[in-house]
Parts: sequence; C-alpha cells; structure tokens
Amino acid sequence: MMQKLSSSVNQTLMLGKKIAANLKGGEIILLSGSLGAGKTVLAKGIARGLGINPNEVVSPTFVLLRVYQGKHLLQHFDFYRIKTPREIFILGYQEYLYSEAVTVIEWPERLKFLLPKEFLKIKLISKGKNLRQIKFMASGSRYKRLLEIIHESRTF
Repeated sequence: MMQKLSSSVNQTLMLGKKIAANLKGGEIILLSGSLGAGKTVLAKGIARGLGINPNEVVSPTFVLLRVYQGKHLLQHFDFYRIKTPREIFILGYQEYLYSEAVTVIEWPERLKFLLPKEFLKIKLISKGKNLRQIKFMASGSRYKRLLEIIHESRTF
C-alpha cells in the first residue's frame, strides 16, 4: 500500500493525469471514499491524461455509466445508487469490465463479490477543505508495477 497527500483540487487532477499517462488500455481503477472526497475529481484527471476534456466528465450517479473517447476509451461507472448485485448484472457490467477500455469505478464497494481479481484501488479521505489523504492498493502484477511508477513520480 502507498499513500500520498493532496492539498488542492489541482494536485488531485495532476495525480489522475499522471496515472493516465501510464495506462495501456484495459485497466480497472476503483475509486472509493465518502461523498465529496474527490473521486470524480480524480476521474477528471485520468480523463485529462487520456486526452479527454475534463470539463465533460461528470459523475454518472444517475445514469451509472458514461463513456468518453480519448487516447483510450474511458468507461466511468458510479455505483452509488446500486442496491443489489442483480442491478449490476442487468447493466451488463462484466461485458464492459473485460474490454480494452480504461474502466474507472466509483463506489466499488457495491460490487462486493463481483470485483475483478486484479485492479488498482484508490481511496480518497477528506482531511479538511482541500486536503485529501490518498491511499493506493494494487492487486495483480500489472497494477503493482503501475503503483511503483506512481510512487516514483514527483507529481506532489
């Protein structure tokens, strides 16, 4: 596990951009944290790093999924409103999950046993107005290497 501190929205955006610079397509990134912790801000940074206008990226809370075209296709899920695994199956979640797109999932806790075996999980914890503690956990060799690259980065 690795941790970083972000003291501004801009730093969180830049972290997302740095992550995206090292994506090859097919990655799964899980974003967890309370409401307002910065999950969508980090998703905007990832989008920016993929050549997508971050202003177009909004939380897909009410539609569950938004797809953006950039260097790689970005699939942005938000499972905040999901109550049962059945709702996820109806969505056809697994068809999206194992594609060549970069998949970002907010509120992955709702997936429970449907989580993939390999992923990068990022937990954002609000420590004040702009301060965020960001914890990273990698599952699988591909994501452990990505985490090493992020750790070596001097983004902030």
